Amino acid sequence: MHRYDFLVIGSGPAGQRAAIQAAKLGKSVAIVERKQVVGGVSVHTGTIPSKTLREAALYLSGWNQRGLYGQGYRLKEHVTMDDLMTRLNITLQHEISIIQDQLQRNGVNVIYGVGSFRDPHTIQVESHDGEITCYQAEKILIATGSRPVKKDDVPFDNETIIDSDALLKLKKTPRTMAIIGAGVIGVEYASIFGTLDTKVTLIDGRKELLGFLDHELVEELLHYMRERGTMVRLGEKVASVEKNEQGQVVTLLASGKRIVTEVALFAAGRMGSTYDLGLDKAGIEPDERRRIPVNEHFQTCVAHIYAAGDVIGFPSLASTSMEQGRLVACHAFGVCDASPPEHFPFGIYAVPEISMIGMNEQELTEKNIPYETGIARLRETARGQIIGLDSGLLKLLVAPDTRKILGVHILGEHATELIHIGQAVLTLGGTLDYFLENVFNYPTLAEAYKVAALDAWNRLSAYT
Repeated sequence: MHRYDFLVIGSGPAGQRAAIQAAKLGKSVAIVERKQVVGGVSVHTGTIPSKTLREAALYLSGWNQRGLYGQGYRLKEHVTMDDLMTRLNITLQHEISIIQDQLQRNGVNVIYGVGSFRDPHTIQVESHDGEITCYQAEKILIATGSRPVKKDDVPFDNETIIDSDALLKLKKTPRTMAIIGAGVIGVEYASIFGTLDTKVTLIDGRKELLGFLDHELVEELLHYMRERGTMVRLGEKVASVEKNEQGQVVTLLASGKRIVTEVALFAAGRMGSTYDLGLDKAGIEPDERRRIPVNEHFQTCVAHIYAAGDVIGFPSLASTSMEQGRLVACHAFGVCDASPPEHFPFGIYAVPEISMIGMNEQELTEKNIPYETGIARLRETARGQIIGLDSGLLKLLVAPDTRKILGVHILGEHATELIHIGQAVLTLGGTLDYFLENVFNYPTLAEAYKVAALDAWNRLSAYT
């Protein structure tokens, strides 16, 4: 029987950070990884692949330069899936190498095989050649991530009717595509393939897109997507999906509409990857989506067993998963009882990007919190003109009495980088005066913060 102080199941962002943090505390640590390579969903089918495909599509299609050279500009006339996969494979190999080096450098042992509970303190691992070995640990973390939801009545074939995992195996860039599910994943892929001149139809039963975002930014995003030829069908339920005699995918909507495409991508949510864990032997009961309930310290109902990352549900971001993993290790070994930060940024890697932190206009209105807005258009900054931006805005939400920043919302290229300036000010309780009095490099997109702050200051002058 092999024994460790800390055993982690899953080598995604949460598992990596937890294992390294525990190792830095002087504990013996091992990670159990079912694949034959580390990284988890984030590296192999989720975060890294989708963002890499986005950058490859923008570069090869010449999209980022069309503001300067016109909508007909193309760096490569026909961008193939092979073109995209070449860029992706380079990135993946680099990322895997970094992760392996970090784990090795910190003395974390990686055990390859399928792990499952034998009892609350024992994990058995079946290796890829069928050998079973048992490991005991004082503390255990479940960080197995999530997988796409697959409906039984949908005839998935991993070629024309696919989920987001199988998308990476497409042999050619489709000319037409239906995307069922307009959550973050669906919107990102719809806008990415839109830049490759794929005619995309985005379908969702909900009547609004990305309801947790500021409505003004969502409307802007919808405008740009429709401008690229994307058809958005909100409030529409899918009745059936099947292939016709020509091999095309026919998506029938409950309203009677028929959408015929080369490919149909299902992006209708994700569920916890917990089927093979034997949770019942540990005394843990997952919810209806196979996610694991936890308390504020990420402890399950069994105190020495923790869960973190996508397997516990919201917010299901790689960034928050990393921090959750670190906090798990700290709590498990008595270093601190810290909770996750109250404010963290969301990043939607659509085309253009969206990022936000704090409250949006609809939330402030519902809570009867007074606010004023300040807006800057990224194309009106000198840097925006230099790099050819023809879209994007930065919005500040400000409390009229204290002038504190209540929310920051950005749409446009580099939004997920720019948001961190607003994050620092908001988290530290800063006011509008920081942006008014601070000096920004010129020309930069960050200058938009000052422009938006001046716009808000003009509006606030009416309160005096």
